Amino acid sequence: MITGASDGIGAAVARELFSRGDHVVALGTNPEKGAALVRAAERAPGSVEYIQADLSLVANNRRVVDSILNDHPAIDGLVLCARFFRTYRRVTADGFEDNFALFYLSRLLFSYGLRPALEKTDKPVIVNVAGPGHDTPVAWNDLQSERGYDGVHAMFMTGRLDDLLGVTFAERYGDGPVRYVLFHPGTTSTGFVGEFDPPTAAYIEQQKALAKPATAVVPPIVRLLDNPPKQPLTAFNMYSELSTRSSLFSAKDAERLTKITDELLERVDG
Repeated sequence: MITGASDGIGAAVARELFSRGDHVVALGTNPEKGAALVRAAERAPGSVEYIQADLSLVANNRRVVDSILNDHPAIDGLVLCARFFRTYRRVTADGFEDNFALFYLSRLLFSYGLRPALEKTDKPVIVNVAGPGHDTPVAWNDLQSERGYDGVHAMFMTGRLDDLLGVTFAERYGDGPVRYVLFHPGTTSTGFVGEFDPPTAAYIEQQKALAKPATAVVPPIVRLLDNPPKQPLTAFNMYSELSTRSSLFSAKDAERLTKITDELLERVDG
């Protein structure tokens, strides 16, 4: 199961998996790229099922999760890649800043929502491609970047929230079979999907020219899917394991974020 699978790392992982015989459920927002992924799997030993969905909305996440659980009661692995960069701040229909909604809340809803299906397989693992270990401070009084929005800073800070999501998931379910892995791909030439102002767009083109291809990130992710770490929570930068014992993975901060998140979701769910 892969979110953000229309392009970039998500699509590259999907192609590797169905090429070797796995069945992949791929989520994305681009129907043309989704159709191309399906066509690519037609002669492969495996298969792919593409679901088009906007995961920036809480209700859509819950609907898709319920549908997946109904169709696929057992899931071996979940790879979370969905992200959309915005130079200018955008608020979803739920009232959440877009990075907070897609890059954090969606990953939380899929992690917890698909856990029952993951627990029915032998070596279940969640790989959250979020860039762990970045030292951007969490602005507790401005989690949704209302003041002085900067797209890069909002993205990095939301990635920090994913680190804390991993901490809470491992604390809650570490005694179970599901392993939670936070994964940093490094500078990668992905689809760079987003809405950019001209200076940012020019910078992105420079980065794409210098960065490694998305296919280079596939082997370490597939390795984690095939042989999940033994610890409930781990973090990696490509093949190098990162410590999760630093203040960046504070259990106290994770608990604080959980309380805030629960209150926000209760408001949306009514």
